[in-house]
Amino acid sequence: MLDEKMLGRLKDALGAEREQVLVEIAEYEREDQETLSDVSGENNYRDHMADQGSATFARELDMTLEDNAREMLGSIDAALARMDEGVYGVCTRCGKEIRPERLEAVPAAELCITCKEWEESR
Repeated sequence: MLDEKMLGRLKDALGAEREQVLVEIAEYEREDQETLSDVSGENNYRDHMADQGSATFARELDMTLEDNAREMLGSIDAALARMDEGVYGVCTRCGKEIRPERLEAVPAAELCITCKEWEESR
Protein backbone atom coordinates (compact mmCIF):
# COMPACT_ATOMS: atom_id res chain seq x y z
CA MET A 1 0.00 0.00 0.00
CA LEU A 2 1.15 3.56 -0.67
CA ASP A 3 2.05 5.73 2.28
CA GLU A 4 1.47 9.49 2.27
CA LYS A 5 5.15 10.27 1.70
CA MET A 6 5.36 8.08 -1.40
CA LEU A 7 2.02 9.36 -2.67
CA GLY A 8 3.34 12.92 -2.31
CA ARG A 9 6.51 12.06 -4.25
CA LEU A 10 4.48 10.44 -7.02
CA LYS A 11 2.13 13.41 -7.19
CA ASP A 12 5.11 15.76 -7.48
CA ALA A 13 6.62 13.55 -10.21
CA LEU A 14 3.33 13.55 -12.12
CA GLY A 15 3.06 17.33 -11.79
CA ALA A 16 6.60 17.83 -13.10
CA GLU A 17 6.00 15.42 -15.97
CA ARG A 18 2.75 17.20 -16.78
CA GLU A 19 4.54 20.54 -17.04
CA GLN A 20 7.18 19.00 -19.31
CA VAL A 21 4.54 17.48 -21.59
CA LEU A 22 2.71 20.83 -21.79
CA VAL A 23 5.96 22.48 -22.92
CA GLU A 24 6.42 19.78 -25.58
CA ILE A 25 2.85 20.25 -26.85
CA ALA A 26 3.31 24.03 -27.03
CA GLU A 27 6.50 23.51 -29.04
CA TYR A 28 4.74 21.15 -31.47
CA GLU A 29 1.93 23.68 -31.88
CA ARG A 30 4.46 26.46 -32.57
CA GLU A 31 6.22 24.29 -35.14
CA ASP A 32 2.84 23.44 -36.72
CA GLN A 33 2.17 27.15 -37.27
CA GLU A 34 5.58 27.64 -38.87
CA THR A 35 5.04 24.61 -41.10
CA LEU A 36 1.60 25.84 -42.14
CA SER A 37 3.08 29.05 -43.48
CA ASP A 38 5.50 27.00 -45.59
CA VAL A 39 2.74 24.73 -46.93
CA SER A 40 0.36 27.61 -47.64
CA GLY A 41 2.72 29.04 -50.19
CA GLU A 42 3.95 31.93 -48.12
CA ASN A 43 7.41 30.57 -48.86
CA ASN A 44 8.56 32.21 -52.11
CA TYR A 45 10.94 29.41 -53.03
CA ARG A 46 9.99 26.26 -54.85
CA ASP A 47 11.18 23.11 -53.11
CA HIS A 48 12.45 20.09 -54.94
CA MET A 49 10.10 17.08 -54.83
CA ALA A 50 12.53 15.20 -52.57
CA ASP A 51 12.59 18.16 -50.18
CA GLN A 52 8.79 18.22 -50.16
CA GLY A 53 8.75 14.50 -49.35
CA SER A 54 11.19 15.01 -46.50
CA ALA A 55 9.12 17.90 -45.19
CA THR A 56 5.94 15.80 -45.36
CA PHE A 57 7.62 12.98 -43.47
CA ALA A 58 8.86 15.41 -40.81
CA ARG A 59 5.35 16.92 -40.42
CA GLU A 60 3.79 13.47 -40.04
CA LEU A 61 6.42 12.50 -37.47
CA ASP A 62 5.77 15.70 -35.52
CA MET A 63 2.01 15.06 -35.61
CA THR A 64 2.57 11.55 -34.25
CA LEU A 65 4.82 12.84 -31.49
CA GLU A 66 2.27 15.53 -30.62
CA ASP A 67 -0.51 12.92 -30.48
CA ASN A 68 1.66 10.80 -28.16
CA ALA A 69 2.31 13.83 -25.93
CA ARG A 70 -1.42 14.60 -25.75
CA GLU A 71 -2.13 10.96 -24.87
CA MET A 72 0.51 11.13 -22.13
CA LEU A 73 -1.07 14.33 -20.81
CA GLY A 74 -4.41 12.52 -20.64
CA SER A 75 -2.82 9.64 -18.72
CA ILE A 76 -1.18 12.03 -16.27
CA ASP A 77 -4.40 13.97 -15.72
CA ALA A 78 -6.28 10.69 -15.17
CA ALA A 79 -3.67 9.59 -12.60
CA LEU A 80 -3.93 12.93 -10.77
CA ALA A 81 -7.73 12.58 -10.78
CA ARG A 82 -7.43 9.05 -9.31
CA MET A 83 -5.25 10.55 -6.57
CA ASP A 84 -7.90 13.15 -5.80
CA GLU A 85 -10.57 10.43 -5.72
CA GLY A 86 -8.48 8.23 -3.44
CA VAL A 87 -8.27 5.32 -5.90
CA TYR A 88 -4.73 5.88 -7.18
CA GLY A 89 -2.68 2.69 -7.11
CA VAL A 90 -5.67 0.44 -7.79
CA CYS A 91 -5.83 -1.37 -11.14
CA THR A 92 -8.69 0.01 -13.22
CA ARG A 93 -9.28 -3.41 -14.78
CA CYS A 94 -9.11 -5.97 -11.96
CA GLY A 95 -9.27 -3.72 -8.88
CA LYS A 96 -6.12 -5.14 -7.30
CA GLU A 97 -3.36 -2.98 -5.87
CA ILE A 98 -0.70 -1.80 -8.31
CA ARG A 99 2.70 -2.52 -6.79
CA PRO A 100 4.53 0.58 -5.56
CA GLU A 101 7.59 -0.35 -7.65
CA ARG A 102 5.47 -0.15 -10.81
CA LEU A 103 4.05 3.22 -9.79
CA GLU A 104 7.54 4.56 -9.13
CA ALA A 105 8.62 3.44 -12.61
CA VAL A 106 5.40 4.56 -14.34
CA PRO A 107 3.52 7.01 -12.09
CA ALA A 108 0.60 7.30 -14.53
CA ALA A 109 0.07 3.51 -14.60
CA GLU A 110 -3.56 2.53 -14.34
CA LEU A 111 -3.10 -1.22 -14.77
CA CYS A 112 -1.26 -3.75 -12.64
CA ILE A 113 1.52 -5.73 -14.33
CA THR A 114 -0.71 -8.75 -14.94
CA CYS A 115 -3.43 -6.71 -16.66
CA LYS A 116 -0.89 -4.66 -18.64
CA GLU A 117 0.83 -7.83 -19.89
CA TRP A 118 -2.56 -9.26 -20.86
CA GLU A 119 -3.45 -6.04 -22.72
CA GLU A 120 -0.15 -6.00 -24.61
CA SER A 121 -0.41 -9.67 -25.59
CA ARG A 122 -3.72 -9.13 -27.39
